[in-house]
Parts: sequence; C-alpha cells; structure tokens
Amino acid sequence: MFSKTCEYGIKATLYIAVKSLEKKRVSLKNIVEEINSPEAFTAKILQQLTKSKIITSNRGSQGGFSLDPEDLKTIKLSQIVAVLDGDSIYTGCGLGMEKCNELHPCPMHEKFVNIRSELKTMLESTSIFDLVNDLKEGVTFLKS
Repeated sequence: MFSKTCEYGIKATLYIAVKSLEKKRVSLKNIVEEINSPEAFTAKILQQLTKSKIITSNRGSQGGFSLDPEDLKTIKLSQIVAVLDGDSIYTGCGLGMEKCNELHPCPMHEKFVNIRSELKTMLESTSIFDLVNDLKEGVTFLKS
C-alpha cells in the first residue's frame, strides 16, 4: 500500500517517538536495527522528515533523532505520507493506469474511490501518539 520509503518513514518516526517519551535520542544505527531497514536509504528518509520538521536531528556525542513529546498528538500519519509519498496514495489508480478518473475509469475505479477516502480519513485522524502506546506495551511491533 505505502512505498518502502513511506513504510520506513512511519516505522522510524514511531520508534523515535517511543524513545523520545523515554527522554532519549536515537542514532541512525539504532533506528536501522529496530526497523530492519537499509542504512543509507533510511538516512535520506530521516533527512526529509527533519527538513519538514516532523522529527529533530541533533549532532554531536549527545546527538541523535528525537521528537518533542508535546507534538506526538498533533503529528498525523498523513503528514509523514505527504512528505515522503505526496498525494499519490489518494489519487493513484488501483491498477496502475496513468489516466484513471471518472471519465476514463479502470474496472476497479469505483471501489477504490471509497477505499482511498477511508484511508485518507484514517491517516488524517491518526496521530503518532495513537500508535505509540501499543508499541511501548509490546502489543504491536515494528519488525517481525
């Protein structure tokens, strides 16, 4: 459903959020190990998230990535998706056709209209905080 970039971005943000609630910053190496992602690719994703002010990056021996715990309830999944994937998840064709719309629909167009609408609602209403508690409790996981 999401691109690999977006999957890793969401996972990394969630891991950083958990550690930020423990008042800890995390290194790129820690993130890569915890979400099972390629280091160079993850570094580029984290740069994008930092540039868009979703996460914070600090250099030096006490450096690392973090999130302001106060922001966890206001950062929505839709913000991460927008930074990393744009709006293609809401507008793209379910069958990958370049021109799929009301005037020239693919066979799945009408079904996907509803799914995309529900997905958009879920992403816009789900905060990082909404997902962090289950991670902290060990109910959900970032890697298998």
